[in-house]
Amino acid sequence: MTQAPATLRATRRRHDRDIVALAVPAFGALIAEPLFVLADSAIVGHLGTAQLAGLGVASALLTTAVSIFVFLAYATTAAVARRVGAGDLQAAIRQGMDGIWLALLLGAAVIAVVLPLAPVIVDLFGASATAAPYATTYLRISALGIPAMLGVLAATGVLRGLHDTRTPLYVAVGGFVANTGLNLVLVYGAGLGIAGSAWGTVIAQCGMAAVYLAVVVRGARRHGASLRPDAAGIRASARAGVPLLVRTLSLRAIIMIATAVAARLGDADIAAHQITLSLWNLLAFALDAIAIAGQAIIGRYLGADDADGAREACRRMIQWGIATGVVLGLLLVAARPLFLPLFTSDPVVQDVALPALLLVALSQPVCGIVFVLDGVLMGAGDGPYLAWAMVVTLGVFAPVALLVPALGGGLTAIWAAMALMMTVRMLTLWLRARSGRWIVTGAAR
Repeated sequence: MTQAPATLRATRRRHDRDIVALAVPAFGALIAEPLFVLADSAIVGHLGTAQLAGLGVASALLTTAVSIFVFLAYATTAAVARRVGAGDLQAAIRQGMDGIWLALLLGAAVIAVVLPLAPVIVDLFGASATAAPYATTYLRISALGIPAMLGVLAATGVLRGLHDTRTPLYVAVGGFVANTGLNLVLVYGAGLGIAGSAWGTVIAQCGMAAVYLAVVVRGARRHGASLRPDAAGIRASARAGVPLLVRTLSLRAIIMIATAVAARLGDADIAAHQITLSLWNLLAFALDAIAIAGQAIIGRYLGADDADGAREACRRMIQWGIATGVVLGLLLVAARPLFLPLFTSDPVVQDVALPALLLVALSQPVCGIVFVLDGVLMGAGDGPYLAWAMVVTLGVFAPVALLVPALGGGLTAIWAAMALMMTVRMLTLWLRARSGRWIVTGAAR
């Protein structure tokens, strides 16, 4: 049945309020996260080149390890939001606790691997003889904070599922401030060097995890939810996370292939690629914020057995994704004379980066649709399809990207392949959204 114009406008306004209320704080929290690494780099950089190089290797390893487990946030958000929609807050928080326990178990497993193998891992990533000791020191100490980092991911998912994205913003900002202060005191005041930076990060991450746990525990006590680990619930959380893990690994593989191909093209190309990839990631934060809102909103509608509401919310979020993508693309084009000199003064690198950045700008509306539909299907708990779709996308992208050097293409060709990758993702996700098979209502999928 077609809605009356007044009813349709009211529905859109309601969706808009929900999206803005969730997406804006989520964007702030997403931006705060990479500032940890920037603060560490700025402080450690004054110790010396070898220390900074060691930090670069170790932080890349830690960032990769944590990003692999981002499914802890995604899967938990969807599961909790469904139960919120069904009106069962006790079960919602219980589901969230299962995700947190899974995060702590995975964190302990990562520590068991990293601590004894840190020198080997650092060596595999090609750290120089002078940087390797610093990288090993930082990696071993920082690994102690991985359970807290993964716990933060899962707890963030709980709060997002409860439609609270403000608390993660406050915790992320507080964690950044604490991390910066601790680094300054421990690196310079206590004279611990790079080890002080690692300990500062561990303490800040543990503090963030403690705040999250306090919030979740308070909610559990209010609604009578058990805090004890439940083996069946932990296994269910793990099963829900496996497809999203496959999706994440496939996406990481795409980025690694693009970077490896760019490195084979020469120094100017890999430098320009790093600039382009950094800006691409920055724009992704804005789009990911809408996707996070989508996870929570769609999960709530499906949990409330409101299939029509889920469809309407999906349509409205697609409109938001397209509009945001257009705005981001225009901003990127307009600001290119300003930000390119910030990254490099080399005119050759600037010339190589410019056409690649224009491709990134043109593809932003497509990226907007991709991020939104990704969030919609995650919120629906449609992980197996997302995994399959990303594997297919990787299968299309890999041969195209690997052929770039053989065909004499440059960085622009690589980013044309990246645009193709996003187009394939859009098509696979759009087909699923259009089919309606993702719409499975109820407190659990």
